[in-house]
Amino acid sequence: MDLMKHLECFVAVAEESHFGRAAERLGMAQPPLSQRIQRLERHLGVRLFERTSRHVTITKAGTLLLDEARELLARSEALLATARRVRDGESGLLRAALPPDIAGETVAALLADFRQRHAGVELELRELTTAQQLDQLAAHDLDVGLIHHPCDVAGLELGPVLRREVGVLLPRGAPAATLDEVPLTALTGYDLVLFHRTAAPALHDDLLTTCARDGYTPTAVRHGQGASFVRGLLLSSHAVAFSPQDTHTSQGADPDIVWRPLAGAPLAWRHSVAWPKGRGDAAVASFAQAVTDALRSTAAVTSDTPPRPLHLRPTAEYWL
Repeated sequence: MDLMKHLECFVAVAEESHFGRAAERLGMAQPPLSQRIQRLERHLGVRLFERTSRHVTITKAGTLLLDEARELLARSEALLATARRVRDGESGLLRAALPPDIAGETVAALLADFRQRHAGVELELRELTTAQQLDQLAAHDLDVGLIHHPCDVAGLELGPVLRREVGVLLPRGAPAATLDEVPLTALTGYDLVLFHRTAAPALHDDLLTTCARDGYTPTAVRHGQGASFVRGLLLSSHAVAFSPQDTHTSQGADPDIVWRPLAGAPLAWRHSVAWPKGRGDAAVASFAQAVTDALRSTAAVTSDTPPRPLHLRPTAEYWL
């Protein structure tokens, strides 16, 4: 039994005190209306109306139930209205994620932009690596995220690919710190501080392959991602790290660490907003646009070509 439809009939008959007028108000014939009232009475176990050939009178039980019936109908309509707004991306909760290397200024610009676009949507913003985002997108625990390329994008829809140039962080006393642009070959002899491979396996390997191809094979790869931890490794371990300038700048002036662009711009972070195929809505589209605008205004990103297809090798074949 559809309880809401039966309650709607009960309220109409109670307010009209007449089956014919109630049926006309509901846009239905009188016999089906009478049958619904009878089914509702059997379901509730109480008599709602006293009926004669000429009059319909609500019973004491019906009077006691009428206000609750009206309240249930109002709540039902509110629920359906909210569901429609959620379906259309106008209200509800959007679970979104950014990778840890996004600068604070970018995050602030994104949040301000999104609030203007969708004030009725609660944005639950998480800090997750690309691997974590891909897992949560696949499990439908995340609605949308900003991922690093290359990665496996099967089952996802993507926004524009955006490129952030990557430079090198060096101890201020390093010989290469005196250069305006640092060739990768000038980093020979230095360890490399890099995010852990599990965070973005394909990007990790792609970066090391590019370094080797351009003449830099790290003496050792040390894993770190937090700014303070990375700084400590740079200052004490004869190491360097790669970073976009906006990420370094957002951490404030550092008298002991300098950022320099790489000669020929051989390295870059490539990002896309990603969401499960067929699950995009207005809120997802607004998040994608807000991320794109925030990165362009705070991180000087440029548009890039679409990501190339990813063909992952077995883990045992990776050399790190």
